Amino acid sequence: MSPLLLDLDGFGIVLDYYQANQTQVDMKKIFLILFLGVFTGLNASAQSGLGIRGGASFFNFGGEDVSENDYTNRTGFHAGVYASIFGGSAISIEPGIYYSVKGTQNDDVLNTRAILDYIDVPVLVRLKFGEGFNFFVGPQVSFLARSKFEGDFGGSTVSLDTDSVKETDAALVFGLGYNLPKGLNIQGSYDYGFTPIFKNSDADVYNRGFKVSLGYTF
Repeated sequence: MSPLLLDLDGFGIVLDYYQANQTQVDMKKIFLILFLGVFTGLNASAQSGLGIRGGASFFNFGGEDVSENDYTNRTGFHAGVYASIFGGSAISIEPGIYYSVKGTQNDDVLNTRAILDYIDVPVLVRLKFGEGFNFFVGPQVSFLARSKFEGDFGGSTVSLDTDSVKETDAALVFGLGYNLPKGLNIQGSYDYGFTPIFKNSDADVYNRGFKVSLGYTF
């Protein structure tokens, strides 16, 4: 199928109807199954706990090739599970797996937007300080689950899937958290993506954004 060349007032990329590569999909499934297996083993340990977390995401494109005047934060969500290793210590390790909606919004006449859904796999190190506070930082690998571009034309929404986005992404995650009573916790974090988003392109464009989350450790 021939590609559709669409400007979308600033996106300026070649859009194709997305056809998932079966090998890449299978590798994602294998990785996620192995990761969930590790979660199960960690939860059986007396020094670890399992939790759930979710909240709002505010993502945008960042990088030298992105004009701050053209793009604004796009509101999405994230939700998933995490394991807290040595959670009772001053320093703990927290691997997690989340479904996260990212992308960007373009305030043009067509209201164009990029919708990029990922499976995020962070491994965070938490340092506790004060009364219930903690600082955390760590690497994150993300696997693309869906990518499409949308625009509003004549009162209706036109949506095009695209395979121009890389299958994997990498970022540094850091932020502040606070432990509430009865296993609850809240946190704010920032994802600083450092892998260019688009395939076969020299464009300096990255996934970057904030997350506000509520969690519960069992």
